[in-house]
Parts: sequence; C-alpha cells; structure tokens
Amino acid sequence: MRRFFSFARFWAVLMKEFIQMRRDRLTFAMIIGIPIVQLLLFGYAINLNPKGLPTAISVDDPGTFSRSIAAALKNTDYFKIVAETNSPAKARRLLAEGKVSFVVEIPVDFTRDVVRGENPQLLIEADATDPSASSYALAAVDALAADALRDDLVGPLARRAQGPPPFAVVVHRLYNPESITQYNVVPGLLGVILTMTMVLITSLAVTRERERGTFENLLAMPATPLEVMVGKILPYVAVGYIQVTLILIAARFLFEVPMLGSLVLLSAALALFIVANLAVGYTFSTIAENQLQAMQMTFFFFLPSILLSGFMFPFDGMPFWAQWIGEALPLTHFLRIVRGIMLKANTAAEIWPNLWPLILFLFAAGGLALARFRRTLD
Repeated sequence: MRRFFSFARFWAVLMKEFIQMRRDRLTFAMIIGIPIVQLLLFGYAINLNPKGLPTAISVDDPGTFSRSIAAALKNTDYFKIVAETNSPAKARRLLAEGKVSFVVEIPVDFTRDVVRGENPQLLIEADATDPSASSYALAAVDALAADALRDDLVGPLARRAQGPPPFAVVVHRLYNPESITQYNVVPGLLGVILTMTMVLITSLAVTRERERGTFENLLAMPATPLEVMVGKILPYVAVGYIQVTLILIAARFLFEVPMLGSLVLLSAALALFIVANLAVGYTFSTIAENQLQAMQMTFFFFLPSILLSGFMFPFDGMPFWAQWIGEALPLTHFLRIVRGIMLKANTAAEIWPNLWPLILFLFAAGGLALARFRRTLD
C-alpha cells in the first residue's frame, strides 16, 4: 500500500518541473521580464504632473513685456516654448495638429494698454482633449498676471505694480471645454481594445493550428507565405470593424462623445491600425511554441502600449526614453489620430504626421512576420 506522501515521489515531480521550466526558456523569460517591465514603467515613466509641455507663443506686440511673459511661462516649468510666431492662426494650427499643448497670444497694443492701466487680456488656449495633462499647467497661470511684469513696472509705472494685476489671463479649453473625461477615454478605448483583441486572436490562430496538428496541412498547400499571412489576417479585419462599429455607436449614444471629423478618414486610419496589430500577432504566432507563450507575448506588447501611448497617463510627462519607446508603438499614433478626427475635426493633412508612422510600422511588422514564417517552413 502506497504511503500518503512520499518524499521520493515529491522530489521526482519537483525536479521534473524545474527541468521543464529550464527547457521552456521563453515562458521563464516572460515570467521574470514582465514584473521588471512593470516596475520600470510605473517607477520611472509614469508622471501624473507633467512639466515642460510644448507651447507656442503668438506675439503681436513684441517688446519688454512680451519677453517677460515668455520668461515667466518658462519659469513655471510647466511650459516649454517650442514655437514663436506673430500669427495666431499659425499657432492654432499647431494646436490642432497636436504639435503643441498650449497657445499663448499676446495681442496688439498689449504694452500700451498695460501702461495706460486698461487691463488688457492675455489669451491662453489649451488642448483639453486630455484634461489631466493640462490641469496642473493651467493652475500655474493663476499667478502669472500678478508676477510676470513685477520687475518691469518700475519708475512711473510702479503704482501699477501695487494695484490689481496689470493684465487678465483668459483661458480657453479647446475641443473639450467642460473637461469631460469620456471625451478623452472613450476614443482611446477604441485603440486599446483593438490592440488587445487583434494581437491576441491572431497570435493564437496559427499557434492553435500548430498545437492541433493542422499546421502541416497549411504548409502542404501551394501557397506563398504572403498569401498565407493575408488569408489569415483578413477575416479578422472584418472582426475589427465590427468592434469599431459597436464602440462608436456606444460612444455616440451612451457617452455622447462628439464626432466632428470624417468617418471615411477614420475608417482609412482604422484599416492601417487593425492590419498593423494583426501583423504583430501573426509575428508572435511564428515565435510562440504554444498558446500560453502567445498570450504572454501579447501581454508583453500590450503593457507598454497602454502605459506609454498616452492613454492612461500624459505622454508629455514621461521621460525622453519612455517617449522614444512610445513613439515606436502604433497605439500612440492612433490615439492622436482618433482624438484628432473625433474631437478636432482633423483633416488628412493634419493627421499625416501620425499616419505615416503607422504605415512604416505595418511594413516592418509584416516583413518580420514573412521572414519568420519562411524559417518555419524549413
């Protein structure tokens, strides 16, 4: 009669698991690598109080006061002036394209009105599509009117420094004036859901065939790697558009998110984004030996995508190395595209700076998938 517990049998099972773990190096690397990536991303890359936000300043009245205001903005550490112009229209175009987060407009006769005590207005326009990214910076401008010109109001103008602020700061929150969170989150969820589902279902598709033994039948077909890949991913493009339709209907009728731009333009961008993610999933399927590994790779790709794309945390608040990684991810560019089309009514020319990286990523992921598939034919 066998004993209830045998140390020898226990030891045999234990050693077997260690040997199996050593052989499955990819899974072991994921088990160790994912916590390290989480630690680094949350510890170093995430910043809920972003500073150095890109700002354009439009100066129609150059002079000492204008330079002092620009210096005061820089001294807050929240604003980084990346463009200076004398055209408010050009500055607003930079805001619409997402190249800057703020536009500061110093109007004509600003200096004259300050000297006369007429309390001129300084306009600050903010991209409020992501309310959390701009909230701290806008809070810092409250002291701007009282302190920016303090060193300039001397001599005959000293009395202006002792009274009320010499100018008024007017803040316009564009594209989401009421700072409604759903306007930012729901369009972003469109990209997040597509990233997760498209990569996962494609990576599991080929891996599942390999586990079930039907992959050999696929290899026996007189089809090129390109034909196999396109045939595999095209059905899931239709699945992606079904998801998109459901999300957009919910966004419009449940959350009342505006749709200001072109649906045709959004559909074209969606096609690139969906196929790019399917190509990533297909690449994972050529590397993974089983469905568990495919799911682990999907999570390893999805984690940086959701954290470094600007979906959960302000993109401009991340350190340079995190932004560099984020710029390489398709979700980062798609979030800018979908928010730009839905909330800003962006045109094709305005989304092009974020469209061509998607095209480049698609060709890179597709080329890698084809190269990996050819190696599996050997």
